[in-house]
Amino acid sequence: MADSYTQLKTRLAAEPHTWLITGVAGFIGSNLLETLLKLNQRVVGLDNFATGHQRNLDEVQTLVTQEQWANFLFVKGDIRNLDDCRRGMQFNPPLPSGEGGGGGKSFPVEYVLHQAALGSVPRSVENPIATNETNISGFLNMLVAARDTRVKRFVYAASSSTYGDHPGLPKVEDKIGKPLSPYAVTKYVNELYADVFARTYGFNTIGLRYFNVFGPRQDPNGAYAAVIPKWIASMIKGEPVYINGDGETSRDFCFIDNVRQINLLAATTENPEAVNQVYNVAVGDRTTLNQLYEQLHLNLLSRYPHLKNAKPVYRDFRAGDVRHSLADISKAATLLGYQPTHRIGEGLKVAMGWYVQHLTQQDKA
Repeated sequence: MADSYTQLKTRLAAEPHTWLITGVAGFIGSNLLETLLKLNQRVVGLDNFATGHQRNLDEVQTLVTQEQWANFLFVKGDIRNLDDCRRGMQFNPPLPSGEGGGGGKSFPVEYVLHQAALGSVPRSVENPIATNETNISGFLNMLVAARDTRVKRFVYAASSSTYGDHPGLPKVEDKIGKPLSPYAVTKYVNELYADVFARTYGFNTIGLRYFNVFGPRQDPNGAYAAVIPKWIASMIKGEPVYINGDGETSRDFCFIDNVRQINLLAATTENPEAVNQVYNVAVGDRTTLNQLYEQLHLNLLSRYPHLKNAKPVYRDFRAGDVRHSLADISKAATLLGYQPTHRIGEGLKVAMGWYVQHLTQQDKA
């Protein structure tokens, strides 16, 4: 018997729906866009390019057919602006000239995949006001716009940072501690708002607590780059790889294909018990930073001989960082039918070709 996700993709391909992805030009957003367009869905994408990139959208265009790309409507806008959020709630096919909307029948958005946020713990420590404006005020704007459009489901990117200082491993959804950063506060407030909207307005939401997602189109550049693309880029260029602390800090690294799967399962689930919940999104494995370095080193050594004697550089622990992270994914498996397909080793093998090809290009651009 086919698994839940395979069945869902077959069903969606035969039944086009209308989706909104916020943060569509970002790493996760652009991967969700690619998945939905390949399933012949209608997609509105909202982004202000604060952390996303046009190159991500351009790459998706090369991976889908012309007909599928015609099912994508991009809206340049900011979730901090309620009017922009409302503009994203309608799919208006472009005119034959390709300019603007209004060329045909308009479709209201049925499913929202809300990925837009100012990520990064260090960024939130340095600028808590900007993080709050986007992640809380922007989130509330999206909830209101989606509620008023009567969308069927509002799926949003929550965060494993919500577990804060709770010492228990693995992390279970109903046991959290105190937040360790302004970013973690904002992500917890998202969950509180979603719960209140469910109780007050009968509005259906699902929160996905992402654990260290990685994969193609993840940005290696800038002060707040995620560890995997940043380290790969440094290794390729022969630059030092810095490990914060002793390297025994551990994370539950989750490949992007697992994230694509659970977003679609969450948006379309018909299990009433599954709605208005939060779920861990991970694989249930723990990898230390030292182990991660060794895996990346091993993957790249055959391509880059200069790495033969390379060693990481250790420095101080980073403020706001959680020491260990490991997810219990049984709730998502039971209620949503989530079955992660890639553990870290499998995900790195799939993604390494993209990293090698694109990281050097991006650095030159």
